[in-house]
Amino acid sequence: MPQITQLSMVFASQVFWLAVIFGLIFFVIGRRIAPKIRSTVAARDDKIADDLAKAQAARVAADETEAAWRARMDAARADATRLAQEARQESARQTEARVKAALGEIDARVEEARVRIWTSVQAARAEIEAVAADAAQQMVEQLIGIKVDPDEAAKAVATELRALRQGEGRQAVVQERKPEQVASLVR
Repeated sequence: MPQITQLSMVFASQVFWLAVIFGLIFFVIGRRIAPKIRSTVAARDDKIADDLAKAQAARVAADETEAAWRARMDAARADATRLAQEARQESARQTEARVKAALGEIDARVEEARVRIWTSVQAARAEIEAVAADAAQQMVEQLIGIKVDPDEAAKAVATELRALRQGEGRQAVVQERKPEQVASLVR
């Protein structure tokens, strides 16, 4: 084969051109492209390291912000609880004041009713005494035929009513006591 025989003649020139091309490639890649690649890789590593540092700083800032937020929320909750408690206490005070005022008003009404009842009872007693005195005067006049003075009839009726009231008091006391105690009261 003729190509193989020519190999020895072209081998040296091919090796030369191979060395020239490889040298050119080495100098172009080694002196121009490789430093650019190294600087790009270094810039990328620096950028990544810087981004990681910024991320860490952002994380610390976020943690601090969250802690501050939590502290504000806790303080707000405490204030809300305190305000609610104060509102409850104020409401209780107002309710107590209203209840006291209502009780005072009720007591006043009860006292007013007691006075009206007492007045009515006194008026009724006076009327009963007057009617009883008139009735006693008329009965004495019709039965015995003696005319009794109205003042004396009123005094006699008042004395008898007083004795009856005292007797009622004795009966009430007697009903509340034991038989041994009743015997001592009757004597």
